[in-house]
Amino acid sequence: MSFFTQRRRFRDLSEQEVLALAISSEEDDARIYRSYAETLRAEFPDTAQVFDGMAVEEDGHRQALIELHRARFGEVIPLIRREHVAGYYARRPVWLIQNLGIERIRDEAEAMESDAERFYTEAAKRSTDAATRKLLGDLAAAEAGHQDRTGALSAEHLAPDARASEDRNAHRQFVLTWVQPGLAGLMDGSVSTLAPIFAVAFATQNTWTTFLVGLAASVGAGISMGFTEAASDDGELSGRGSPLKRGIAAGVMTALGGLGHALPYLIPHFWTATITAFVVVFIELWAIAWIQNRYMDTPFFRAAFQVVLGGALVFAAGVLIGSG
Repeated sequence: MSFFTQRRRFRDLSEQEVLALAISSEEDDARIYRSYAETLRAEFPDTAQVFDGMAVEEDGHRQALIELHRARFGEVIPLIRREHVAGYYARRPVWLIQNLGIERIRDEAEAMESDAERFYTEAAKRSTDAATRKLLGDLAAAEAGHQDRTGALSAEHLAPDARASEDRNAHRQFVLTWVQPGLAGLMDGSVSTLAPIFAVAFATQNTWTTFLVGLAASVGAGISMGFTEAASDDGELSGRGSPLKRGIAAGVMTALGGLGHALPYLIPHFWTATITAFVVVFIELWAIAWIQNRYMDTPFFRAAFQVVLGGALVFAAGVLIGSG
């Protein structure tokens, strides 16, 4: 079990648990493909049929896995799902994808198959049973074939200048390894340090003391976030890349998020420093909203509302506590 989470690590699963995880994952993926098919059926009936066929194949994979489990371990399949395993790839809710058009659905399906191929490849390496190893290897090859099919949809339904598959994969890897951890760090550093910094500022009205508190809070939060990110997922199954890189991204951006509104308190005049810090906070929060919109497909105004509202509440708490 991971030190920082209650979820199990993939390397700690038994072969029975790996099969149970594969069975539940195939069931989930089949349902997702059928949802994609229904979304696209009216406007893109040929693509909907492709997803229908992929769902049927996932059903076949699930049946093959169940038969193998029955032969090796009996009728009772352990209840284990992807959210129970640290680092195991997650699936975005269908409602976040279905309104974004065929290109976004195509990209998500291609990523799903890439994740599944990686899982079966790693699971096959760990298996000591010949029949299990063969089935898992065959499933990895089948998922790779699905990935080719979803990538080929761009030639049928997208503009000729659509990005190549390699470019999409590189962009996705960049987002997983650097953007997601960095964004989480920036949000944590920018928002969580608002209360202590402004509480000290309004309690003491001493700019140097405020700066020291902000520096300590920012560096401490950066170290904590960096270690937590690096230790929470080794990237073996999730494909999120090196834990070291993700830890650096999360740690550095957390520290920068806090330092942004701590550094203005190097200005000796209290209100000049405080007003400058207000402006920096505003820029930080809107930068977070822009990154969410640019890389996470979050509607800009929804992201801005969530971030600004959260930041405003934390800021108000710090000011009220400091003023009291």
